[in-house]
Amino acid sequence: MNDIKILAIESSCDETAASVVKNGRDVLSNTIYSQIALHTLYGGVVPEIASRKHIEKINYVIKGALDEAGCELGDMDAIAVTYGPGLVGALLVGVAEAKAVSYARKLPLVGVHHIEGHIAANYIEHKDLEPPFMCLVVSGGHTHLVIVKDYNKFEIVGRTHDDAAGEAFDKVARAVGLGYPGGPKVDKCAVNGRKDAVDFPRGHVGENQYDFSFSGLKSAVLNYLNSCRMKQGLDGNVVYSMKTDRPDFDPFELIDPETGVTVADVVASFQAAVVDVLVSHTVEAAHEYGFDKIAMAGGVASNSALRRAMKEECEKKRLKLYYPSPVLCTDNAAMIGCAGYYEFINGTRHGLDLNAVPGLKLGER
Repeated sequence: MNDIKILAIESSCDETAASVVKNGRDVLSNTIYSQIALHTLYGGVVPEIASRKHIEKINYVIKGALDEAGCELGDMDAIAVTYGPGLVGALLVGVAEAKAVSYARKLPLVGVHHIEGHIAANYIEHKDLEPPFMCLVVSGGHTHLVIVKDYNKFEIVGRTHDDAAGEAFDKVARAVGLGYPGGPKVDKCAVNGRKDAVDFPRGHVGENQYDFSFSGLKSAVLNYLNSCRMKQGLDGNVVYSMKTDRPDFDPFELIDPETGVTVADVVASFQAAVVDVLVSHTVEAAHEYGFDKIAMAGGVASNSALRRAMKEECEKKRLKLYYPSPVLCTDNAAMIGCAGYYEFINGTRHGLDLNAVPGLKLGER
């Protein structure tokens, strides 16, 4: 059987990425242009700016991926591209580029679901991992518990009813002055804190025991911060009264002088509340559905506390745990190339009418 090489493109949010992937799991190149430094100035991703940057960088990123792989466009067997979900303007840049290359080079075009890509990132580094298994998808925009039935068949058994976990990390990070991006900064700051310093609630949803809710936890953190500020005679509404990304940020700054709770304590306690729910739901679901393999995917899957807690619980329950390296947890094109390969060999092809679908659901085509 001849090798299948796929050029993959990812532009769903604020990373412009391209990759050459051979036979689904062999990454020949993985080029990423990150806009984090730019969007940090605004405290979060600005969609219009992200789209313009994608337009500026995408050709250079693709050339870089081909050069790193030692390949040319003529060596490719297909083009894979993220077409949803994501920011519509950002997605359109990648989709338009992929269609242009597909048309010019007469290459098959394969549209890839972004979340399928995150799940597929596990296959790249774990050659032994094959479906079926239980996967926790946890990122800035999604928190799902997914049964991976096959490489392109999925069943969602749990999902968030409000904020995604990553979104909650970003909002709490902003509230305490850590700035953007919230996830990595919360993870780093929490190392200096006590995770049992503040008893924040663990969100549970009655209708489905495997669903998630993080809005109440986020509100509990903000209410706690505001109450501490009012004790000190300061204004409430902490979100707007604290600067973001402060150069003088001190994790040991006292939030509540009466109890000795610091900023790091608040962050660590919040993170522990998120991690507890993510781990318990995932392990319980794996047990109920009869899986002995658990995978994690998405940007929050790189969180050190989540990895540590999930590993400990899986070892107790004798479950096999898989997760990608941090660079493959965040948005990248290698994961799109991997997912695109399995779609390609399954016969998936898209025409030049392929469009960006910002609200695309997992399992939709």
